[in-house]
Amino acid sequence: MMKEKLEEIREKAAGQIGQVQDLEGLNQIRVTILGKKGELTGVLKSMRDVAPQDRPAVGKMVNETRAQIEAALEEARKKLAARALDAKMKAETIDVTLPARSGKLGHSHPNTLALDEVKRIFVGMGYEVVDGPEVEYDYYNFEALNIPANHPAKDEQDTFYINDKILLRTQTSPVQVRQMERGKLPIRMIAPGRVYRADEVDATHSPCFHQIEGMVIDKGITFADLKGTLAEFAKQLFGPDTKVKFRPHHFPFTEPSAECDVTCFKCHGKGCRMCKGEGWIEILGCGMIHPHVLEMSGIDPNVYSGFAFGIGLERIALLKDEIDDMRLLYENDIRFLDQF
Repeated sequence: MMKEKLEEIREKAAGQIGQVQDLEGLNQIRVTILGKKGELTGVLKSMRDVAPQDRPAVGKMVNETRAQIEAALEEARKKLAARALDAKMKAETIDVTLPARSGKLGHSHPNTLALDEVKRIFVGMGYEVVDGPEVEYDYYNFEALNIPANHPAKDEQDTFYINDKILLRTQTSPVQVRQMERGKLPIRMIAPGRVYRADEVDATHSPCFHQIEGMVIDKGITFADLKGTLAEFAKQLFGPDTKVKFRPHHFPFTEPSAECDVTCFKCHGKGCRMCKGEGWIEILGCGMIHPHVLEMSGIDPNVYSGFAFGIGLERIALLKDEIDDMRLLYENDIRFLDQF
């Protein structure tokens, strides 16, 4: 009776295994026959009803039946797995003759484009590009630039202070001081970089923006050298017909000081919306380095002289690309950036 039962289970398993179509169905057969509640397991549980002398022979038949079923299951598993892999390979075949999907490549930001252009111009005139810390000492940001603690210019800049001696730089002029302190003369440098002021965000202001400050120190440097340098810079940046105009101004760092205007590159000085009908556009501040500033950095003003200037990078980018809102540069709107 037991032998017939085992034979019936083996034949039933062989029939089901021969008809199974996938690995999930095969696993179901394994559970139905060999699982904890499977048919073969039920036969093993009935061994207690077999006479003690017959149990070894019956146990051997049960183990042989289990081994045969497991062998059939394993053989079927290999065939089904190979079939599934073959079907997957056919379904996922890549046609290498098709054109590749083109990735969307980025490009330089308008600020970066403007900075690269300014660097190209000044490096072409023999200037060195110098970098410095954004977290700066009050001494380098103010005092060494002839702006003592009680100077009104210190209040006007709305500085981010970390403590009474450390701040976020409000200009890149501290880089100029650090270069002067090195004592390696002559100096021809520009210092581009990020600066910080506690300004409200609007179309022309941001608490974080960029400046490019330049400086030349050598024997015999005069205001004429400054004018010639900035005139050449303006022509290369805005066009060969560009003219410059200097208006008297005051900066603690320089004496004499001036604001520099250029003829409007849109209307060529006739007056338009870009220049608000004036024909001129202000682009930077400049002047001859104050003798006291040279002295504080260990340079003899009786031997050496120099000039300095400061340009707002965003202002250059806005002017060149005719952008009327500074906030557009920082909002990362792809519709805006794609235009460049």
